[in-house]
Amino acid sequence: MSAVSAPSSDASARASERSEAPLTLDTAPPRTLGFRDQFALWANLGVSLMGFSGAATVLGAAGSELSFTAAVTAIVAGTVIGTAMLGVAALIGARTGAPAMASLRGLFGTKLSYLPTVLNIAQCIGWGVYELMVIAMGAQAVVGTDGWRWLFVVLAGAVTTVLTIWPLGSIAVLRRYVAAAVGLAMVYFTVQLGRLGFPDPGAGNWNGFLHATDAIVAVSISFVPLAADYTRHSRTQGGAFWGTFSGYTVAQVWCYVLGLIALLQSGGDVSKIFSSFTGVAAGWVFLLVLVLRETDQSFANVYSTAMSVHNLFPRVDRRVLTGGIGVLVTVLALQIQEFTASYYNFLGLIGSVFVPLLAVLAVDYFLGAGRHGWNLDQDAPTRWLMLAPWLLGFATYQFLAPTPIADWWTGLWTDLQSAVHFTPQEWSSASLFGFLVPALATWLLTLVRRDETVG
Repeated sequence: MSAVSAPSSDASARASERSEAPLTLDTAPPRTLGFRDQFALWANLGVSLMGFSGAATVLGAAGSELSFTAAVTAIVAGTVIGTAMLGVAALIGARTGAPAMASLRGLFGTKLSYLPTVLNIAQCIGWGVYELMVIAMGAQAVVGTDGWRWLFVVLAGAVTTVLTIWPLGSIAVLRRYVAAAVGLAMVYFTVQLGRLGFPDPGAGNWNGFLHATDAIVAVSISFVPLAADYTRHSRTQGGAFWGTFSGYTVAQVWCYVLGLIALLQSGGDVSKIFSSFTGVAAGWVFLLVLVLRETDQSFANVYSTAMSVHNLFPRVDRRVLTGGIGVLVTVLALQIQEFTASYYNFLGLIGSVFVPLLAVLAVDYFLGAGRHGWNLDQDAPTRWLMLAPWLLGFATYQFLAPTPIADWWTGLWTDLQSAVHFTPQEWSSASLFGFLVPALATWLLTLVRRDETVG
């Protein structure tokens, strides 16, 4: 039997309305998610406590801040570009019915797909741990205490694990109840913070605009390795793409702009952003809503970790995987008080792997071998040649923006820049060129192989 199955008919989708996600990889996924389900899921994922503080990466360092207009424009432009890429990954999931890492069997072959799968497991566990830490920090801000961290971590881990055991039911709850509560909280904070006004220290400054845009593109793309894990359950391809694109775009723009306002009101001090929210009337109530909602971020990371593990061990019960991973990230979050800068950089390095990978995936699926149907079986043959454009894209990304994981790594790329007399410019976006270069290389590769086939 094929490891994954093609989309079911509308009739079978309606028949499986109340079905849950399959327990093993070789079971066809129920097609229960409509546009509203996916809009609500991605809208919730687009709002995050980290997004509020992430506005600092857009605003820039003190003394060289972007103007408010430039910062908002960067947020909108970066989100639209990045979420369009996310929508492509979502569309492929809806078409194949395969989880994100299992779909890579068609691109690389089963054995070779294990490489990006292991990398995705590492980053999903890392971000899952970080989300539990953020939830605990937000809960402490609501309660007004520096204590009880362990309790908040355990509670967040327990909720996260329950959500992952019944993923489709959890998405239904997000659509029916959570999305409305989050929307109300966001409206309340927008009105309250907007009434207070805010300074514009970088008035008129657009220097650094493209760098800020690139940072936002990277945030959107970070969900690419997770998208198909959910859109494989989509009833229609259009619902998968537009639900993902519109839900995440609206939410992330709103989240970052609100975070930008709160950051400006706190004098650019990221550590005081939550104080801006609790400082308004009844602010703690609405911040509590956002803290509770943050569990959908940890849910996404833990569930997608399990889906990635499924590519390695397709017959292990999904509930065992999600339960075990939920316990693992909770234990790690209890042990780790804070991540070091080197670990953040490590996660950033892994993230740079998936920008070029999406480019290769999309081009080969829509213009190459995928046009005739990918082989997603357990014995799918290895396609070594597809590594070439992926590695080229990764090298392009690091050449333009070396990830500072170690001095020798940064030095390797800066020495190469010096050797070819290149200095990174304002326009040299690592995310965009890291996508475009491997996309072009993959397209040329498909043309060459097509000519060989015809000949």
